[in-house]
Amino acid sequence: MAKPGGGTIIIKKIKKRGHGGHHGGAWKVAYADFVTAMMAFFLLLWLINVTTDVQKKGIADYFAPTVATISVTSGAGGMLGGQVIGKPGAMTVSAAAPALADPVTSMRQPDEGDEGERSGNPGQRLEITDEALETSIAQREEQQFALAEFQLKKAMENVPELRELADNLLVDRTPEGLRIQLVDQDKRSMFPRASAEMYEPAKKLMGVVAQIVARLPNKITVTGHTDATPYSKGSGYGNWELSTDRANASRRELLNAGLDESRIAKVVGMADREPLVPEDPTSPQNRRISIVLMREAPIEPPAPRAAEKSATAPPQKAEAVPPALEPPRKLARQ
Repeated sequence: MAKPGGGTIIIKKIKKRGHGGHHGGAWKVAYADFVTAMMAFFLLLWLINVTTDVQKKGIADYFAPTVATISVTSGAGGMLGGQVIGKPGAMTVSAAAPALADPVTSMRQPDEGDEGERSGNPGQRLEITDEALETSIAQREEQQFALAEFQLKKAMENVPELRELADNLLVDRTPEGLRIQLVDQDKRSMFPRASAEMYEPAKKLMGVVAQIVARLPNKITVTGHTDATPYSKGSGYGNWELSTDRANASRRELLNAGLDESRIAKVVGMADREPLVPEDPTSPQNRRISIVLMREAPIEPPAPRAAEKSATAPPQKAEAVPPALEPPRKLARQ
């Protein structure tokens, strides 16, 4: 196309293309789906880690079907599961008996019929003996105590301020229950010398202990212990008073950390009567606070063996020996 005055007009068409590739927004949707899936995955791993076997079984039983399922027997309802023409003519008979699945009893429905109805004998009920009940309670408590001990150790590892106090915490299980002890060390004590005012790190440690034991229903006893270092004569204040005051101070810290007051069953001061290190009565480890979660069913100490009984029992044939020939015997207490 030419201008009237000469020259050529050039028309250039420019196509505007939309942003593509990484300039688009489709990747954001895919990335959001990926992050959501990863969050759900790690949440599942966390739930598997923190739940016990009993809780996992309860969750599995919650989603288990509670209604009997009937397999389909018409048409191609499985291997040899169809119907064929019988001898009487148009009547049909099953080539295979229908399979009935037994209903699964859910743990969340303990009141749906008694054991006799589920077992097919309505007149028979399941009776639980006292020994079986005590065994079940003991097993449940052992699982709870093991979980509490694990949580205490994890708390000591995860809190930087408490890592230095790891040696001051002793956890073991006794016939009375789970015993948690806050023990003094050579250069790290829970209390100042001859004082019942707890140090600040010890208060934080007591708060962690209170959070763990508050999750369990057991009653709690708090016992204070001291070493055998005597007080000056004439002061009127000794290890008995000091151990009792320290046990009371520990009780107050447990309550301040959120523990229910009704859980406290006993607060005792034992002075130096039950040392942790008997061979060294003045050892700093003898100064401690003992917190015991009492068992619902205390474990009795094992009975002495037959050999021990026969060794400690007096001889039964001593009376048959004539007095003149009877050898001299020492008293058992000597």
